[in-house]
Amino acid sequence: MKLSVVIPVYNVAQTLRKCVESVLQQGVDNMEIILVDDGSPDECPKICDELATTDQRIIVVHKSNGGLSDARNAGIETAKGDYLTFVDSDDEIEKGTLSPLLNILETHRDVDIIEYPASIKGEEELLFTEQIYTDTLTYWNNTKAYNHTYAWNKIYRSKLFDDIRFPQGKVFEDVWTYPQLLLKVNNIATTSTGKYVYHENPKGITACADGNALLFLLQAYLECPYPIPLVNKINVQLDVYALTGKIILADTHTNEHGSDILAKIKILLYKTFGIKKLCKIHKILIRR
Repeated sequence: MKLSVVIPVYNVAQTLRKCVESVLQQGVDNMEIILVDDGSPDECPKICDELATTDQRIIVVHKSNGGLSDARNAGIETAKGDYLTFVDSDDEIEKGTLSPLLNILETHRDVDIIEYPASIKGEEELLFTEQIYTDTLTYWNNTKAYNHTYAWNKIYRSKLFDDIRFPQGKVFEDVWTYPQLLLKVNNIATTSTGKYVYHENPKGITACADGNALLFLLQAYLECPYPIPLVNKINVQLDVYALTGKIILADTHTNEHGSDILAKIKILLYKTFGIKKLCKIHKILIRR
């Protein structure tokens, strides 16, 4: 069983070595680490080549800049492993994570994706129990997967990507891609084993998302083949309207009430006034 680890690289000279080292220390010999230099303007291309000389498991792909999705896609096309995982180059994987996860996959050969814990922003913990889901809709609802469609913190059967790629030139590309992968899955496992360590990058793509990026996120929500809570759609639509003046969320009859007080209020206002008036009210309020 071979694992391919795809690491897109762009303008991360300060964190790249630490990221790669965390992968090298996973105790997995049958592994390839694919560093995709996405035309990085800093020292990253040189660092990638230097790292490749230190370990035969490291492969470097140099390409012109095409964005995160394009870099991930280049890694997918290079990968030779039976399984595939993604690591962002400013993040790390806690020592002793990947080997036990591969052991689980070795034991449960019918599992197509395994999702494992993550620490986000150094505080919030994304935790899971030991579970194998034979129905992806049950997994989606029980784990609230719509809140963690991240490409990282998961290992995938490589064949899932035979006809799926990340959408190029888009932000929040995971929100579109992950549900498409789930449509092809037979079984998905969650586990409490290991940890992906996510470091928020204030200059990163997601942190700097503008109105058009949020518009794509909303479109991904609306086109998702799995249910997204109404309040999630409303929240993004409010931000999209405030930044672009565009409204694409339609008024619909719904029995949803929200899971907390604020969500209940937003859904009630949505039902009472409609999305257009709600957007205008919200925009007035945030300007104060």
